[in-house]
Amino acid sequence: MASLKGVIPKITFNAPVVLSFVLVCVVVQAVSTLTGGVSTQLFFTAWPGSLVNPLTWLGLVSHIFGHIGWDHLIGNMSYILLLGPLLEEKYGSLKLMGIMLASALACSLSNILLLHAGVVGASGIVFTFILLSSVTSMREGEIPLTFILVASLYIGQQVYGAIFIHDGVSYLGHIAGGVVGAIVGFIMPTKEPASTSGYGML
Repeated sequence: MASLKGVIPKITFNAPVVLSFVLVCVVVQAVSTLTGGVSTQLFFTAWPGSLVNPLTWLGLVSHIFGHIGWDHLIGNMSYILLLGPLLEEKYGSLKLMGIMLASALACSLSNILLLHAGVVGASGIVFTFILLSSVTSMREGEIPLTFILVASLYIGQQVYGAIFIHDGVSYLGHIAGGVVGAIVGFIMPTKEPASTSGYGML
């Protein structure tokens, strides 16, 4: 009988930060389901609150792990699993963690300081990843057309929603996350140089 070694592909933990993040979000949502949403409201939501309350500070970051339901969770995790591994490969795990932290703070602080409203969910991370992924192959002195189109479509849609639609969605948080992704994409170098395919080397 022929050996199957080398034929059956090996499953690898290819994006530890992204996969760990998704796993934590699933566990948080499972606990939230069991507690009727109380755990998410207490520990995984960013609310305007007293500065002496530790949960106020915790929520500034922990809100990215909480979601209002399984549909909300699955929608966000689909984008994160699609885009996150490519970004983690490009920037490295530690840099991606820093990017996600910056996005979490931008999303929560913009809602609390400007709207005096709470926020829950990883949608800000999703928009960070969308904008960041559109500029990861950028060369010096160039602005990718894909970035212009993505920014126009996604950010424009969110600006419209923030002004004209009042459905409980944190459009401002989405915009803040997208801005973080755009800024990081332009100022932070990737782990490896951008591809030079199509250019002659002397």
